Amino acid sequence: MQFMIDTFGLYFGTFLFILGQCLLLLVLVLVALAFLMYADRKIWAAVQMRKGPNVVGAFGLLQSFADFIKYIVKEVIVPAGSDKVIFFLAPMISFVLACIVWAVMPFNEGWVISDINVGILYIFAISSLEVYGVIMGGWASNSKYAFLGSLRSAAQMISYEVSIGLIIVGVLISTGSLNLTAIVMAQDGNYGLLSWYWLPHLPMVVLFFVSALAETNRPPFDLPEAESELVAGYQVEYSSTPFLLFMIGELMAVVFMCALITVLFFGGWLSPIPGLPDGVFWMVAKILFFFFLFAMVKALVPRFRYDQLMRLGWKVFLPMSLGWVVLVAAFAQYGVPGYARWAVGG
Repeated sequence: MQFMIDTFGLYFGTFLFILGQCLLLLVLVLVALAFLMYADRKIWAAVQMRKGPNVVGAFGLLQSFADFIKYIVKEVIVPAGSDKVIFFLAPMISFVLACIVWAVMPFNEGWVISDINVGILYIFAISSLEVYGVIMGGWASNSKYAFLGSLRSAAQMISYEVSIGLIIVGVLISTGSLNLTAIVMAQDGNYGLLSWYWLPHLPMVVLFFVSALAETNRPPFDLPEAESELVAGYQVEYSSTPFLLFMIGELMAVVFMCALITVLFFGGWLSPIPGLPDGVFWMVAKILFFFFLFAMVKALVPRFRYDQLMRLGWKVFLPMSLGWVVLVAAFAQYGVPGYARWAVGG
């Protein structure tokens, strides 16, 4: 009996410890999203030579929190004839999936909730499920416009997932591991940033960045949400908290893509200069840098037509990424420096 009590206490304590880690990470990410949204709007405003948010709080820093409160207190409007269960389930799925994918993202050596050996497969599984939230939201709205918007958005996400997957395969061939921590440690060399994967995989860094824009429906690829510039796409019938969940999930996916680029190609928490200590500071700084690039693309690049978007994904990115996998496999087989790091840290 005492053994059962001790065992239960051990498992319960472990459960509370993991739950605390999850809540801490979730709170930090959500608070960071509020200020990243503020930064996104200020960067866009600066490019367009206007001020942006500058009233609520010092320098407008509390504007995102004011918008959050506004969404919370607004009335939830449900369209007549909609499937109410799926209508509310769709934004919850989008939000929850965007949260749980962070479980395998390492911010420093050992700073990860679940350091599983198949972290990349876990990310693939979650990202493929995120399409369901979009489809369910458009279908349950009982609106032809929302449904067509969800179909376009889902087709776009699926198309660019293929090229993202093949680009990551090239990194996996070089590393010899599906573990995100191992991918970072394989980039730990004596030459600082010149040891990272961005150099040997340079063509794919550009493709991955553009594919990440399309995967997250960011400009210039936010076509399903900007068909007529009057209403949104799959979430056109949503208001208040359900709409907020969609938006938080989308922004969280953007930040996760910035973190994934950092881990795969830019050394994660590794210092760019030999001799400087590694740490979480470098990981956060790199994520912020790529988020800045996302914001600049939003402000500077005009939108594509939808047929141009799909042609780019299937006729340009797919053949290039597939050819790169074959090329990297050949380089790794014949031991070309930078492409065959089977020993982690080698």
